[in-house]
Amino acid sequence: MNGGSKSNNRRRFLIGSTSVVGAAGVVGAAVPFVGSWNPSARALAAGAPITIDISRLEPGELLGPIPAWRGQPIFVLRRDEEALNNLENFTDHLSDPESERDQQPGYAQNAFRSIRPEVGIYVGLCTHLGCSPRINTEVSPQEYDPNWKGGFFCPCHGSMFDLAGRVYTGVPAPANLVVPPHSYETDNVIVIGVDGGNS
Repeated sequence: MNGGSKSNNRRRFLIGSTSVVGAAGVVGAAVPFVGSWNPSARALAAGAPITIDISRLEPGELLGPIPAWRGQPIFVLRRDEEALNNLENFTDHLSDPESERDQQPGYAQNAFRSIRPEVGIYVGLCTHLGCSPRINTEVSPQEYDPNWKGGFFCPCHGSMFDLAGRVYTGVPAPANLVVPPHSYETDNVIVIGVDGGNS
C-alpha cells in the first residue's frame, strides 16, 4: 500500500508540476501577443503630441527650433503689433498670400496662419530642400530684400518667408512653411500634434 501511495503522490506531483509549467508557457506566449496591441515607445515618439510653454516668450522672439514633434523642428513665434499689421497689408510679394495650398489646418488658413494672431507655429523646415530657415524680425532693408518687413530667410538657397511663414515669389521654395496641427491647453501652453480649431 505504501508503494501505491508513493506512486500516487509522485503522479499528482508530476501532473501538478506539468500543469504549472504549461500555464506559465501559455502566459509567456501570450505576453508578446498582448504587448503587440500597445504602440511601441518608438511609435509613440514618432507622432505623440508635445506641449510647449510660451509664458516667457516676448513679442518678436522665436522659441525653437524644438526638434520634438515627429522628428521635425518646431518654431513658435510671438509677433508684435507692427508685424501683425504688415502681415495683413504687405502681400504683393507673396506666392500664396491666402494660404490656398494645403500647408496648414483649416483653422490656420488666415492672414496670420494661426489660431491666435500673435502666435505663429511652424515646422522649421524650408519647403525647398528641408534646410532650416533663420528668423530676422527687423523691419529694414536687407541684402536679400530691400523691402524686408521681417520673416524667415533660408541661407542655403535664398528662399524667403514672411512672419506668417508665407513664401515669397521667385524663390526656390515652392510653398509656405507647414503649420502643424496644434491647440491651446491653457493661454500659455500649446499642444503640438492635437487639432484645436475651437481653441
